[in-house]
Amino acid sequence: MAEITAGLVKALRDKSGVGMMDCKKALQETGGDIEAAIDWLRAKGLSKAAKKADRVAAEGVIALALRADGPGMTGALVELNAETDFVARNEGFQAAARSIAATALDVDGDVGALRKAKTRDGQEVDAVVTGLIATIGENMILRRSARLTTASGAVGGYIHPTGDVGRIGVLVALESTGDQAALRDVGRKIAMHIAHANPQSLSPDELDPALVERERAIFAEQAAASGKPANVIEKMVEGRIRKFHQEVVLIKQPFVMNPDQTIEQLVADTAKTVGAPVTVKGFVRLALGDGVEKSPSGDFAAEVAALTRQ
Repeated sequence: MAEITAGLVKALRDKSGVGMMDCKKALQETGGDIEAAIDWLRAKGLSKAAKKADRVAAEGVIALALRADGPGMTGALVELNAETDFVARNEGFQAAARSIAATALDVDGDVGALRKAKTRDGQEVDAVVTGLIATIGENMILRRSARLTTASGAVGGYIHPTGDVGRIGVLVALESTGDQAALRDVGRKIAMHIAHANPQSLSPDELDPALVERERAIFAEQAAASGKPANVIEKMVEGRIRKFHQEVVLIKQPFVMNPDQTIEQLVADTAKTVGAPVTVKGFVRLALGDGVEKSPSGDFAAEVAALTRQ
């Protein structure tokens, strides 16, 4: 029997498009004969997955998982894509997304590593997705994952429209030694705010400097048209920059549940309630289909199809 080398497994994967572990098993079952291994994969129904690799997977779900880790917490989001919204509503598809999200709690946001990680059932995530493709009959791809942790405090999570799978998912990490349940509740409210307001950064310092300078130049040109003195124009520009921050910076945004209060003020009030300082460590917002660069033709579907071939 031929030695089942990594190169042989890769050659079968390149030909079949099937996951590495299934390719290795096929080669073991067929004594290292690639053509026989392809037939073995076809007989098992796994080659169906490869045949669908070029079909567009632009629908799907964002799935959320949260876990308390003693005084801290971990939260994870994953985006699992399918071709149609009909499959995105399939209970088996959603259950798989939940399982993958739970697995992502132990993988540091690297989708490549997550694909190779094993679920609680002992299956490699890649194999889970391949199995779904063969069973349901649509192309699918695990496209993104994200994770936030706190050593002390809470990670709040929210899925829109509701539950633990949907079209928008948000994580918010709050560092604090205060009551975890209270922090988790506030974190969820901030996550709901982020789902609605879609901030571009946590603080003004984290905004892209080029973006700020572009806005400043536009505001300066608009203010100069007023014919006012330079010192007045400078104040006008700074006022517009502050307003810009209120639009795109999380801590400066008016809280959607109480527009008279900013997120920064909400966090300060929370610190008083829990009796300990509270810091927003970070946030993640995943919306279905976001993060894919549009092709020159503007064909989003083509971009997603390209991802399936990577």
